[in-house]
Amino acid sequence: MRIKQSFCTPMFVGAGMEIGDVFREARAIGYRAAEFWDRFSLRDPDYEQVIEAAKRAGLAVASMIGHASLPDGLNKPENHDRIESELRDSIDVAVRHGIPGLICFSGNRNPDQSDLEGLVETARGLRRISGYAEEKGINLNVELLNSRVNHPGYQCDSTTWGVAMCEMVDSPRVKLLYDIYHMQIMEGDVVRTIRRNVRFIGHFHTAGNPDRQDLDDDQELNYRFICKAIAATGYQGYVGHEFKPKGDPLKALQDAFTLCDQG
Repeated sequence: MRIKQSFCTPMFVGAGMEIGDVFREARAIGYRAAEFWDRFSLRDPDYEQVIEAAKRAGLAVASMIGHASLPDGLNKPENHDRIESELRDSIDVAVRHGIPGLICFSGNRNPDQSDLEGLVETARGLRRISGYAEEKGINLNVELLNSRVNHPGYQCDSTTWGVAMCEMVDSPRVKLLYDIYHMQIMEGDVVRTIRRNVRFIGHFHTAGNPDRQDLDDDQELNYRFICKAIAATGYQGYVGHEFKPKGDPLKALQDAFTLCDQG
């Protein structure tokens, strides 16, 4: 099987473009799915309509954010009741729409908490809901983000920390969202890291580094090779494009798809 590619919808809907047209063009290119991440749930009826528009165009929905919020997340025990409730609601939405994964966040570091303590609390929060995720067949993908450039203070900023968290929760439905752009900034050695840890990865995001733009020759990551390496692992999930196009969004979608169409 070839890599299943998706795209983060808000990055590719330019001025004057109808979202339905973007969906249809993306499907014609060969994309299998769209993603939505600017709301932690899809209870807004208008948002449900956007998902239905994607489905009418022949696209699945690959991923959405499962809870609020990125900086104020699972590493705080006082957030666990709220996040458990939000994730339970989001899991139900994901089941209804056939969405395989929800994005989760460790939250930012707390000055009175070590990285180990943050790890333990994040795992505790996820264990509260992991059984329900297993029952419903939905992945909880904790996102790896860089804390140097885009998200200062974010705690889940290394693959080692993220894998330790997955091992601590010990659920087949708690995985990582491995963002290639972010992990290139934090640790590099992307392909070797993916090969070693692919069993813990439930979703991928892409973007060129630096500047988080197109996957072209004006950035340092060799996405053709990276996607070939991902395909070789037997990974069955989605690789989602989350970059800011320099020019025409549809051309950027086409170019990214062609570059990453490996299998």
